[in-house]
Amino acid sequence: MIYDIPEALTELRPGAEWTLRGHTYAGLEWLDSKQTKPTESEINAKCAELKTAYDNKKYQRDRSTSYPSIQDQLDMQYWDKKNGTTTWVDAVAKVKSDNPKP
Repeated sequence: MIYDIPEALTELRPGAEWTLRGHTYAGLEWLDSKQTKPTESEINAKCAELKTAYDNKKYQRDRSTSYPSIQDQLDMQYWDKKNGTTTWVDAVAKVKSDNPKP
């Protein structure tokens, strides 16, 4: 997901009314009389902030697609308990080590 003007506006001025034609600040028509229109630099700064927050959570997105399904994890836990093995712990540890937190 790439953060752009609509996401930045939603964060900067929740509930504000506006229209955006195209993908640039020049296409922003401010319709809200209760809130002030953010400046282009405010929007650019918010876009950068949102992108950084998104990028910093990449490891979470990668982990979520790498873990075995819940059904498989429950099956691993059952057989680990039954056989005294560590299959589930090993599988989860591998996902975490392959996708470390920054």
